[in-house]
Amino acid sequence: MRAVYIEGPTRLRVGPAEPAPPGAGEALVRIAWAGICGSDREVLAGGRPAELVRYPVVPGHEWSGTVASVGAGVDAGLVGRPVVGENFRSCQRCDACRRGETNLCQAGYEESGFTLPGAWADYLTVPARLLHVLPDGTDLRAAAGLEPAACVAAACLKAAPVPGEAVAVVGGGTLGLLATQLLRACHPGELTVVEPRAARAGLARRCGASAVLTPDRAAAEPGRFDLVLEAAGAPGAARLAVALARRGGRVVLTGLPASDDRPLSAADLVQGAVTVHTVFGAPSRAWSHAVRAFAAGALDPGLIVSHELPLDRVGEAFALLADEHAGAVKVLLRP
Repeated sequence: MRAVYIEGPTRLRVGPAEPAPPGAGEALVRIAWAGICGSDREVLAGGRPAELVRYPVVPGHEWSGTVASVGAGVDAGLVGRPVVGENFRSCQRCDACRRGETNLCQAGYEESGFTLPGAWADYLTVPARLLHVLPDGTDLRAAAGLEPAACVAAACLKAAPVPGEAVAVVGGGTLGLLATQLLRACHPGELTVVEPRAARAGLARRCGASAVLTPDRAAAEPGRFDLVLEAAGAPGAARLAVALARRGGRVVLTGLPASDDRPLSAADLVQGAVTVHTVFGAPSRAWSHAVRAFAAGALDPGLIVSHELPLDRVGEAFALLADEHAGAVKVLLRP
């Protein structure tokens, strides 16, 4: 049995791993597929804030698998079931947890793949309460994308889309394309993806976009959309999202750019009477929303999978994501 370890910035290796047997309230999951996220690249590069990572770490917070065994106090019927799982280890007692904002737990940040062992391994031990059981026969390759889908589900729940509205998604990467699928299920009057890479246009349309515009082209028509969901995490993306919203419109920001030479202007927000929401991770209700959409066929993360590699080729997977000519969208690892 193996796992991928990031021992520190730029220090990556694959080595033996012995899974921890499930204790009381826990489940041992055999990992089927695990995705690579931009935050995993930050961990390898050393760019993640110190309070949000603990080296050495086994990464992997996007995953799917099958329950192999359970500990005391856990329903034995879970064994053999296909699952995905949340990664925030919330205390369930603080004010944030009691409000249902488990991703904002006040007891301190702990998350699988960053401060605790993640899913770039053959097995992962997690609290059983964090699991979401999927229908039998589920495509676990597609299900591995439900973690980022839960993050944009949180954004969609805050945005509260209304049928017939003009909607824009800024960013045609993993989050943007999954958001496009969820928003399409709400029957917008138009659904535009704003993305600079022309090669993403076809995929954006397959995910439900009615139009695809470059950022420059979109900026030429400010105030056009009732709702704008920003999922680019690039400098200037938040400002563009606000500019695209009509007066009194709604904006949800999910990206976290490393730097931004064009920050949001308070004057633009006030003069436009724009309501801005932000999202960090996904609470349990957003996970439920994404899983139900997936089970109902309204969401297919498998559409955005571009590459699949075995676990021991993780270095090659990072290289694909760094190569702008490789056409990588979502790269999956298979233990």
